[in-house]
Amino acid sequence: MNTTVLGRRARISTAAAVAAGAVLLAGCSSGDGDKASTANGVPVVKAGQLTTCTHLPYPPFQSEVNGKVDGFDVALVDLVAKDLGVKQEIVDTPFENFKTGAFLNSGQCDLAAAGMTITDERKKNVDFSEPYFDATQAVLADKKAGVASLADLKSKGKKLGSQAQTTGEEYARGKGFDPISFESSDAVLNGLRTGQVDAVVIDYPVVQGWLKDKANSGAFEIVDNLDTGEQYGFTVKKGNTKLLAAVDKALADAKADGTYKKLYEQWIGPYTPGGTSGASPSAS
Repeated sequence: MNTTVLGRRARISTAAAVAAGAVLLAGCSSGDGDKASTANGVPVVKAGQLTTCTHLPYPPFQSEVNGKVDGFDVALVDLVAKDLGVKQEIVDTPFENFKTGAFLNSGQCDLAAAGMTITDERKKNVDFSEPYFDATQAVLADKKAGVASLADLKSKGKKLGSQAQTTGEEYARGKGFDPISFESSDAVLNGLRTGQVDAVVIDYPVVQGWLKDKANSGAFEIVDNLDTGEQYGFTVKKGNTKLLAAVDKALADAKADGTYKKLYEQWIGPYTPGGTSGASPSAS
């Protein structure tokens, strides 16, 4: 399945246009949804496509290279789109909106896929799919920092960084840290590279991807792996039962026919039943 991707400028323009359209529709629509588009019986916000909100970059779950977005989340949602007989189109949006369901409620997107951890707090605003990924987090530190664990960072007064609005950041705060927040995973890594922080806490697969670069593996090392018992899920607007059922069916079918395992090993690493990588698993 080929995924249609909006360029960064186009995504911004589209977001503004959709927001304006949502205001207009709110003023003139009867709210009965009788003119809504459908794909194989499932309501979609735009005819002929499954519109996915994500937050870029977040490799290996979603990242943009030469105008095309790929990743584990992207590949899984492509399966949903295929079942519905449409193509997936991706819209880049701020991560904080995933917690509130803002872009789902405004009709900008059908679903959200952003390596997002399922939490009771988030369930108040959105409906989650069945879990598709078991998650842990890693602490990546500058080798020159002289630390061997998260606790070591605290005792030595080292600076910790995290991605804003993530459970990794919440975990760090719960452990008594006041981490420096960065808007994206790229910004997190740049903060570590430039010495703004001595270490960062972020999803293990993200760290694993960074360390494939020799420059990164030469300068940084994993000093702690945090098993937080978290799981990722895709989200839909609350009450969108038909789309939620379609997402869950696509995930179940992929696990049953081996597609999930194939995609996991392509994007994440060695697969073992339960959805964790052989080396160590991930969270956001």
